[in-house]
Amino acid sequence: MTSPLLSLQGLTKAYPGVVANSNVSFDIATGQVHALLGENGAGKSTLVKMIYGLVQPDNGVMLLNGQPYAPAEPRAARADGIAMVFQHFSLFDALNVAENIALGMERPPAMRDLAARIREVSETYGLPLDPYRTVGDLSAGERQRVEIIRCLLQDPKLLIMDEPTSVLTPQEVDILFETLRKLKSEGTAILYISHKLEEIRALCDHATVLRLGENVGECIPAETSARDMAELMVGSTLQPPERAERDLGEVALDISGLSVPAPGEFGTSLNNLHMTVRQGEVLGIGGVAGNGQDELLGVLSGEILTLPEAVRLNGQAVGNLGPTARRRLGLLTAPEERLGHAAAPDMTLTENAMLTGSVRRRLESRGFLRWRDARGFAEKIIQDFDVRTPGPENAARSLSGGNLQKFVIGREVLQDPQVLVVNQPTWGVDASAAAAIRQAILDLAAHGAAVVCISQDLDELMEISDRFAALNEGRLSTPRDTAGLTIDEIGLMMGGAHGMEVAHV
Repeated sequence: MTSPLLSLQGLTKAYPGVVANSNVSFDIATGQVHALLGENGAGKSTLVKMIYGLVQPDNGVMLLNGQPYAPAEPRAARADGIAMVFQHFSLFDALNVAENIALGMERPPAMRDLAARIREVSETYGLPLDPYRTVGDLSAGERQRVEIIRCLLQDPKLLIMDEPTSVLTPQEVDILFETLRKLKSEGTAILYISHKLEEIRALCDHATVLRLGENVGECIPAETSARDMAELMVGSTLQPPERAERDLGEVALDISGLSVPAPGEFGTSLNNLHMTVRQGEVLGIGGVAGNGQDELLGVLSGEILTLPEAVRLNGQAVGNLGPTARRRLGLLTAPEERLGHAAAPDMTLTENAMLTGSVRRRLESRGFLRWRDARGFAEKIIQDFDVRTPGPENAARSLSGGNLQKFVIGREVLQDPQVLVVNQPTWGVDASAAAAIRQAILDLAAHGAAVVCISQDLDELMEISDRFAALNEGRLSTPRDTAGLTIDEIGLMMGGAHGMEVAHV
């Protein structure tokens, strides 16, 4: 038996009110793709932050190639051969690829030499990049490549990847997996975090499962079903969402001839969009990130104003109304960017509940804010949507990404919307939480609400949507019934290969 590349022995890290990791031990071998699984709040992020030098453990030790390893900062981790691709991109839109990569290097070479190296490495690993392209003009998949190539230029011994496929099409996922398998064959170890369990089964050699900060088991993904892994993560049996039969009502949301210019230099224009959503219906909208999803949500929320008749809510022209007026009429939205857009990071959960719930939950009266009622509303969200937090007075930024996502979605669902528009409703949440959020969306529709679900998760759209449309370069394809559509067809639609229609196969 050869010694492991990285050995974690009894790692423990506690914060006020919560133990993030408790006595976690496992090994990662050279040339192994090792999955790290767990519910939101299970301690995955804290653990990899300790490996990468962002957080210092309270107890326990790490060994790298049999030698003590205790990085005081990420720079020290990188010097020891540890690289990390974060879930959220850390790129500057106005700079080109080479400039962005140079910013992440301790001693970047001359730009001409760096550009040549980027071309060489990116082509070697099947992720071709033009070093002189402006990052703001890149697709989400190409931005992912920039982050990966930046790491590969460090010649890492261990590559940590956090939710790397959350913004990729199926075709881009296949390319990424080919790259990771090539790295594995060359001896690079990969620590892979994802809530997409079928991807874990296809890619990973071994898996460690965390629950409530502890290592509760290990498995070989190829020999373990996705359901078994999910149930090991949550410690209970999972029930699939129930889709009740429902009759569709009148048109609740009507978009007609909607065109708006890009809101910024790197935004996307919306071009002549048409769609209707009826009471009790879920319309799924797929698309690779950066094709107009944020702009569409902004138009529907009232953050981007249009001609009044371009957006109609229950027959009333609302295109020129702002977010508060639309909420009063029953049109609620949950944007993709949960920290900073959907929630104010430094405000408490009670304050964040007040921000969007004041009108429909009657949390204000004659200009006075009813904080006791707002706290009660926050507590109900926490209870009903199983938000893992010490209490409603904790700041939004203190929650894990998945738990904040549950709070944001729960806050809107519990306001009894007539129309709900959500962008990436289960982004970064575990299997149990994703099932709960999808069930909440289906329950809303069953009670007569119209729902627009914008998502890059094709399985999600197939599970909850009645009709599907693809958003590509600011254009929306003609919605089609979900029944009968194949994943391959939808993937091509999202990638823009469809024109504006997909032929029935």
